[in-house]
Amino acid sequence: MIDDPKFNSAKDWFEKLRANLIDTIQKIDGNKFEIISWDHKSDGGGVMSKIKGNIIEKGGVNVSTVGGVFNEKMRDKIPGTKENPYYNATGISVVLHPMSPKIPSMHFNTRFIKTSQEWFGGGMDITPCLVFSSEENYHRGLEVLCNKYDKSYYTKFKKWCDDYFFLKHRNEPRGVGGIFFDYLHTDDWVKDFEFVQETGTYFHQFIKNTLISLKDQEWNEDEKKKQLVKRSRYAEFNLLYDRGTKFGLETGGNIDAILMSMPPHAMWE
Repeated sequence: MIDDPKFNSAKDWFEKLRANLIDTIQKIDGNKFEIISWDHKSDGGGVMSKIKGNIIEKGGVNVSTVGGVFNEKMRDKIPGTKENPYYNATGISVVLHPMSPKIPSMHFNTRFIKTSQEWFGGGMDITPCLVFSSEENYHRGLEVLCNKYDKSYYTKFKKWCDDYFFLKHRNEPRGVGGIFFDYLHTDDWVKDFEFVQETGTYFHQFIKNTLISLKDQEWNEDEKKKQLVKRSRYAEFNLLYDRGTKFGLETGGNIDAILMSMPPHAMWE
């Protein structure tokens, strides 16, 4: 594995965020995560943490740090790999599918990738199946966060998210969006990293507040059915379009960790 101060700083922070998220979710849910380590086929590996709980029907908080050589197919898609196909990547991926249809499914990931170039990517989005009263505050908080770093970020990253998490075959969005960015590399690496860290901290606080405020609200079977139908869209997106799923499969990642984001149950009408 590469010995690079910036890469190691990103790796260490992703692992710290993982520990904090697991601690928060376990305290609210009451159940413990199952922790499974895995080795990458080339270099490195990761830790898959999954929960089937009282509040979270299925959730995962995964970290990985891997290296290797991109195949010919991937070299045309990844910057900096045509001349040198070697890469190193470190990141965290979080997906929470709640038991209650009152609570949206929540997704966050961020990563730092080094080829002959280097960049951050990631973001967050939420998928309610019912009216979510905190939606406006959620978007406003992301806008405030982005504006601290660049006034253009929120408009650009929100649109990127809306465009990315769109099911073309159904002509509908997966959820209500958030922000999404990739190939983030300015002349100030420290500032880029701080933006990524603050995005992770925002997500951490958002899931904590959301779970605590909605976990005890009652729901009925009709609302649960709406959740299951919405989850079918989540599954379709992940299998048809999700770049993280494709990246993991193409680079020989852990299958269970890659497909962690799939909902536990879904319904097609």
